[in-house]
Amino acid sequence: MTRRLLDYGESAVLLECDDLAEALSLVGPVREQLEPVVEVVPGARTLLLRLAAPLTGGQREQLLTLPGSPPEADDRPPVAVPVRYDGDDLAEVAELTGLSPDEVVQAHTGQLWTVGFCGFAPGFGYLRGEDDRLRVPRRQTPRTRVPAGAVALADDWSAIYPRSGPGGWQLIGRTELALWDLDRDPPALLQPGLRLRFEAL
Repeated sequence: MTRRLLDYGESAVLLECDDLAEALSLVGPVREQLEPVVEVVPGARTLLLRLAAPLTGGQREQLLTLPGSPPEADDRPPVAVPVRYDGDDLAEVAELTGLSPDEVVQAHTGQLWTVGFCGFAPGFGYLRGEDDRLRVPRRQTPRTRVPAGAVALADDWSAIYPRSGPGGWQLIGRTELALWDLDRDPPALLQPGLRLRFEAL
C-alpha cells in the first residue's frame, strides 16, 4: 500500500491510491467512517474528498490505512447505447489491434462496460471493459474538434464525448444518446458504477 494524502485547496484533500480498484474499494468506507467528508469523487487512482471541516491528524492517518471493501454491485440493468460504427479511426484501430473492423465492432459490443470515474468534461465517463483486445494508444495528434456523441477508445478505456470539443482518442463510432441534460437529475447520465452495453445499429 503506497497511499499519499495531499491537501487540495482549503476544503478538500486528494488521496492517491495504487490503482482504480483500490480507489473504488475505498469510496464506501470513506463515506461511512470519516464524518468530515461530504463528497467523494473517484479518479483513475485517486479520491478527491470535499470536507465540511479539516481532518484531524488521526483521520489523516486513518485514510492512509483504511481497508477497502468491494463496491456494492449495481443491480440496475445495463444502459443500452446504440452506436453507428463509422468512426474516422475504425480502420486504424483494426490495424493496431490486429482485428478486422467487424471484429473491432464485435469486441466493443460483446462486452459489458462499467463507468470507472468521470472527468475531462461534464458527462464524460471513463469506461472499463472486460478484456483488453481493444487497447490502443491515443492519437499522436489530437483533433481540435470531436463531435458530440463520438464513441472512442484510448489505452484500455472507452468513452463517449458528451459534447463537441478537442480530443485525442481513437474514434470508432457515434451515438445519439444524450449524456448531459440539465433537465435531468442528475444531468450526467454516466455515474461511477453504471454499466453499459454498446449495440451496433
